[in-house]
Amino acid sequence: MPLLLTDFSWSQTQSDLHVQVPLKGATAAQVDFLLTERYLKVHFPPFLLELFLWQPVDPARSAARISGGVALLTLAKKSAAHWQQLTAAALDEEQRRAAREKALLEHQERTAARAAARAEKKQADRKFSLKTMMKLEGEQRDHIQQLKDQERARTSAELEAWREKRRERPEGSLACPGPNPRRSTPPPPEPEPRAPRVPGRILVSFTPRVFPTALRESRVAEEEEWLRKQAEARRAVGGDAAELRDLSEQERSPGWLKEKGDKCFAAGNFLAALNAYDLAVRLSPRLPALHSNRAACHLKLHNYHRAVESSSRALDLLTPEVRDNAAARARAHVRRGSAFCQLELFAEGLLDFQAALKIDPDNRALQCDAQKIRDIIQGTSAETHAGAC
Repeated sequence: MPLLLTDFSWSQTQSDLHVQVPLKGATAAQVDFLLTERYLKVHFPPFLLELFLWQPVDPARSAARISGGVALLTLAKKSAAHWQQLTAAALDEEQRRAAREKALLEHQERTAARAAARAEKKQADRKFSLKTMMKLEGEQRDHIQQLKDQERARTSAELEAWREKRRERPEGSLACPGPNPRRSTPPPPEPEPRAPRVPGRILVSFTPRVFPTALRESRVAEEEEWLRKQAEARRAVGGDAAELRDLSEQERSPGWLKEKGDKCFAAGNFLAALNAYDLAVRLSPRLPALHSNRAACHLKLHNYHRAVESSSRALDLLTPEVRDNAAARARAHVRRGSAFCQLELFAEGLLDFQAALKIDPDNRALQCDAQKIRDIIQGTSAETHAGAC
């Protein structure tokens, strides 16, 4: 259920309304606006602002922009007058539902009209482009034909001039052709044969490879990924060798280290428990219980950023979401939500508590904690819900 937003402000001029809505850390991509003549909705999870306006406005001349974490809406009044109030008188639930349905219908009709106008404009532009292209192609063909006609006329004139010159030349004036220069030119001398090359050796060196097969461009990325993983594994083993050298075979078991950490956590020795969980994670990094228990230790030691990181890693490993890991997922959500609240990121913390409530909806403690976070976000006192919790 969305949280109703009440800490907005508004002002007006003779022709416009100015509404300022704090976004509480939401980005521009997360904000959704809906405006009709009598209805305004601003939604960014988990908050919702819904206003039933006192007088009609013009959505076509209105605008919205986001700056400095605040949504600034400028609503153009249909009639220039001073408003006595921003919203209409108190409406019952049936009137609100009817107003929402009417606003949604107006928004859909306006959206359909804009889409039809865009399609019509696109079709007109396509027709205009086609006509322009046909016109240009016709002009180009005419220009090419004109060049051909000019070239044909010039060639015909040159041919006619040559014929006229031949007719004017007297008979017997033709000179005997002289010797053919091509026949009198001696043939070029034949090139002398080249001496045979001296035999020798060419040394070829190949790039050293880890793999015994030939290098193929299609397999380069796969081979580099394999080498990178091998290097990371060698670094991990080399980094843990100093710590694992003094441990017995039993102490190198992740299960034994988890039990040791659980006992230290129950005894209140959170630092020793954290050390045990850290070593177990190095030995078996894909056990979600180790990351979740490490998040609990970080919470006790006030390392809230590390708690968020460890619980997030536990949730990543608790996939797919099935009934068997429901309790573990609920614990991880609660621990990450608690860390968010300690960091004063109450909206993110509320999302984690709501996720835990989806898994365990009958948990009374989770319901009370989620309600307290809602009261903090809305700025109200938690005393109003003390009796319920």
